[in-house]
Amino acid sequence: MQYVDVASRLLLLTVFALALVSKVSSRRAWGEFAESLRAMAVVGDTKVPVAAAGAAAAEGGVIVLAAVPLRWAGSAAFILAAGLLGCLTVAVVMVVRRGNAVACRCFGASQTPLGLSHVVRNVVLVVIALLGLAGSLANGSFDPALSAIAGVFGAVLGLLITRWDDLASLLVSP
Repeated sequence: MQYVDVASRLLLLTVFALALVSKVSSRRAWGEFAESLRAMAVVGDTKVPVAAAGAAAAEGGVIVLAAVPLRWAGSAAFILAAGLLGCLTVAVVMVVRRGNAVACRCFGASQTPLGLSHVVRNVVLVVIALLGLAGSLANGSFDPALSAIAGVFGAVLGLLITRWDDLASLLVSP
């Protein structure tokens, strides 16, 4: 189970790092992210800046906690990630049910509107966070070489998940 912990940490660290960088890389990126939250209409217009800052802070928290090689930090990272992803999933479901065409700004300047594939992606990430939490609570020894392999595996899967829209379009396109 320790390898699940390592792979899940690196996967979530990769996903949240790329998500955060895509939001804070420029004023324009931040503005587009905040505007997407406004268009989602899940919080009032006056609360959009607070929601945007809170989401960015939570993403940063996951990154920092996932990078700390202590059991409690990993557990905290998984709990924070699952909570944040759960909230984001509920918000996406609300947008999809209303039929709003809101661009997904999770990983940058995508024009892909939020849809069922984003719900699936977020649920997959919640499951990974919960599996990582279970792995972080398990005791036992582990091999550093296998841990490195698990970490690389997790990071590569994290990179693939950040390209979810592209992968989903490949599967759906005629």
